[in-house]
Parts: sequence; C-alpha cells; structure tokens
Amino acid sequence: MLKKRITANLVVKNGLVVQSIGFRKYLPVGKPSVAIEFLNQWGIDEIIMTDISASSNGKGPDFNLIRNSTKKCFVPLTIGGGITHVDHIKELMQCGADKISLNQSALNKPELITEAAHIFGNQCVVVSIDGISTENGYRVYDYLNKKVTSFTPGKFALENQQLGAGEILINSVDRDGSYLGYDLKLIDEVCNQVNIPVIACGGAKNANDMIEALKLTSASAISAGNFFHFTEHSVNITKAIIKKELDVRIETHANYAESMFDSNFRLLKKEDQLLEQLLYLHIEKEII
Repeated sequence: MLKKRITANLVVKNGLVVQSIGFRKYLPVGKPSVAIEFLNQWGIDEIIMTDISASSNGKGPDFNLIRNSTKKCFVPLTIGGGITHVDHIKELMQCGADKISLNQSALNKPELITEAAHIFGNQCVVVSIDGISTENGYRVYDYLNKKVTSFTPGKFALENQQLGAGEILINSVDRDGSYLGYDLKLIDEVCNQVNIPVIACGGAKNANDMIEALKLTSASAISAGNFFHFTEHSVNITKAIIKKELDVRIETHANYAESMFDSNFRLLKKEDQLLEQLLYLHIEKEII
C-alpha cells in the first residue's frame, strides 16, 4: 500500500507567497524561494505552487520567478497559474517543474489537458478544482470570474480524468483559510468518481484534521498552505503526529516521534536534562 503524501500548497500573488482566506483576502507571507527552501528542509513530500495573479493579469507564467524559486527544491514540484498552451508547459519543465496544474484551462480550454498528457504523460498533468457549497449541492467555482459554474466537482473531475488528467487537486472555497478542517463530503464526492490520485486542500488547522481526512476519505494526499507557514518545523511535527496512526514518510534527522504535544498539537518542552544532552549531539546538515 502506498504511503499517504503530505504536500504544501503555496499560493503566489504578485510575486509573493500569500495566506489565502476564502479566496477573497490575501495576506503576504514571503518570497517563494524562501518558503520552498524551508519546506524542503522540513521534509515535505511535494510542493504545489500556484500563481493566482498570472491568469487574473492576463499573463502567462512568470518564468523568472519560477526559475529562481526552484533552485533549492529537491522534492516533486507542481506549478500552476497562467498556463494556456503547451509551450508554457515545456518552458515550465525546463524551469524545474515536475508537474503542471491546470485550473482555468480545465474550465475554458479542456483540450490542453489531452494535449499535455499526450506529450508529457498523464502523471505530469494535475487538474485543480475549486469546489463551493451551494443550495443545490457542491459546484465548481470559477475564481477568476468569481462565479459559480453548473459543473459538479465529482463529474468535472471524472471528465478531466477521461481527458487525460493524472491527478486531481480539490480545494474547498468555503474552508480556505478557515482552520475548520477539511470538507470531507466534498473530498468524497471527487474520490468516488475517479480512480486517479486525489489531493485534498482547504481548512487544515492541525495534524488531527489531516488524520481525519486521510482516514475518512480515499484521498491519496493532503495539502495545506496557511498551516505550514507560521510554525518552524511544522512539517516534521505534523508527520510525527500522523505517523502514530498512518503510514507517512519520515526522511529528516529532526525526529519528533517521542515528543509530547498539547491539546492543540503544539510541541511541549522536553525535560531540562534531555535538552542539556542535546547540546553535545552533532548532526550533519542534510539535503532532502
């Protein structure tokens, strides 16, 4: 059985990683290159970086930004934002992308999914779907035009799979930046329609939310953005907690397996005697 993946979702707006709240409010976090470097050091499995300003500004991908951001990325990297034709994808691959993510093109130019899958392989094509709750059930949300479409996330995911998508990223508009936990019903709706990997995103407050989503849905991976930004070693700590109940990769020297956490899953201080011993423990810098 494949191990569950823990991925980071970096939302980029006007050259900066931002904290997204409900697809309406964006608070600056920092440079993409710095965020990617630290996520690598903390042992993230994959990174998804989406430039939400690329499509809204009517521009293609910012290749210079991506090229500079990927220099210290040593895990699989998915790039999204402003991708409208195959030439964009070719250059993104040259800039260091392992996969590409299509959102607006999936809505408005679905033939690009098939063309990209034919040239680069299904495993390189991720379709990003933004789901929102309505009176008539879940619908796909068009963030660029700020409108709810008639598509249901499950059926839309299935159509994209048939077109050639190798993976689906389902993001909850309602839970985005809310810290209310993942929308399990939305994730289930998509997972029940497709047989390709599904990445769930939107609403994570702590590791317990991730455990719940991985246990109660068929998602192959869990993604978070805001959750990872503001706590040092947040990835390592999260994996240590999840590892107690689910099989995830632990590949860093920083090991929190024996650590204690409070009710909010914050790291508790170790005993003074143990901390004193750690002063004399030399660990070589690792490369993830």
